[in-house]
Amino acid sequence: MSTTAAPSPPGRRTTYRDVLGQPQFRLLFATRILGISAETLRITTLSVLIFTASHSPLLSALAFGIGFLPQLPGSMLFGALADRLRPRPLLTTGFLLQCAAAAVLGAVRMPTAAALGLVGAVAVLAPVFGGATSRLAADFLAGDAYVLGRSLLNMASSGAQLAALAVGGAMVAALGTSQALLLAAVLNAGCATAVWLRLPDRPAPGSAPGGTQGDAQGSAPSSAPGSVQSGAQGRARGAVMAASWSGAGRLLRDRTVRRLYLAQWLPSGFMAGAEGLIVSYAGQRGFAAGTYGLLMACGPTGMLLGDLVVGRMARPATREALVVPLAVWLGLPLLGLAADPPASVCALLLLASSAGFSYAIGLQRRFLEVLPADNQGQAFGLLSSGMMTLQGIGPVLVGAVAGLAGTGPAMAVAGGATVLTGGWMASWLR
Repeated sequence: MSTTAAPSPPGRRTTYRDVLGQPQFRLLFATRILGISAETLRITTLSVLIFTASHSPLLSALAFGIGFLPQLPGSMLFGALADRLRPRPLLTTGFLLQCAAAAVLGAVRMPTAAALGLVGAVAVLAPVFGGATSRLAADFLAGDAYVLGRSLLNMASSGAQLAALAVGGAMVAALGTSQALLLAAVLNAGCATAVWLRLPDRPAPGSAPGGTQGDAQGSAPSSAPGSVQSGAQGRARGAVMAASWSGAGRLLRDRTVRRLYLAQWLPSGFMAGAEGLIVSYAGQRGFAAGTYGLLMACGPTGMLLGDLVVGRMARPATREALVVPLAVWLGLPLLGLAADPPASVCALLLLASSAGFSYAIGLQRRFLEVLPADNQGQAFGLLSSGMMTLQGIGPVLVGAVAGLAGTGPAMAVAGGATVLTGGWMASWLR
């Protein structure tokens, strides 16, 4: 039986060391780092590969975003699987699918449409695997340890993205695109092996006592004729889709849950829109070559620092009291980009702004408390997929504003929208 990190004694603040002392969470943390690194390496390498073959900036950008856009429909159709399947085989399968996708892309020269279709097909199931991971974190950690655990997982994502972006270009140049993709496959295979060997084989969250889950899912006896077997499997798939759609509707109809989703989705989408203009902003301002890379790195760096400071130094009540001020702070520095400051000031503004993403730490306890116990896996998957979708839509909307008003003013508009979202949160968050 796995252990759970218990709440700290009264008067003692929970620390990151306490959280990482839970062995199963430590496994989730380590595989999160390796998995995000592999995914980032695969995405950037595929973008380079497709641009080299097609010389199309549009297709290269689509290669960068194809892993995000299918996640919301995937969550709506298959999200219930995160609460119906055993976590260990489910997560192992997720890493093996990522491994297979990267290996095929590295070993086989595929048409652009086929390569994008392969990545998109794997991305449809990403919310299921992500939801199962987040549900396990909630099972392994209790009280404020869970809040800090979510912070650590966010820092793992930011740090892995930063590291992969920093060295990804050099690795592609040194190894070539095929070998870089195969390296991503090896990293995912390592994650699958670690999960299979080290994660306890817990029952499915929604399984009934006595092993009746298979019957509830509509599995047919092995001796049934093929047509009956096929029909039962079809009904099972239909039941999963119906349950996923119903579960998503149940979550979004709840006013409190819906507000907490929007509070985490909207700022992320606005900020992604601003970040999507960094390259064109640096080019139009005439900054030195390579400056855009420095500016882009300010985002994950600020997120990492903000989560570290707020998660490590602030008490639980303080983190929750800082939600609105930090959400407002997230957008405020972007207003200064409309004034065309020097590159160094732009970097400081972007760094300071992204530190405001730590506002989300103060929402984690509230969010977990309002989720239905039998639907947590899908709820976490929907949170992630909705965020990814808004991060794909944000650059399109803010880019349209840039076409009318210029990049600096458009980035300021994104910041202003984030500030307004913070004000909206203040109207109902207690």
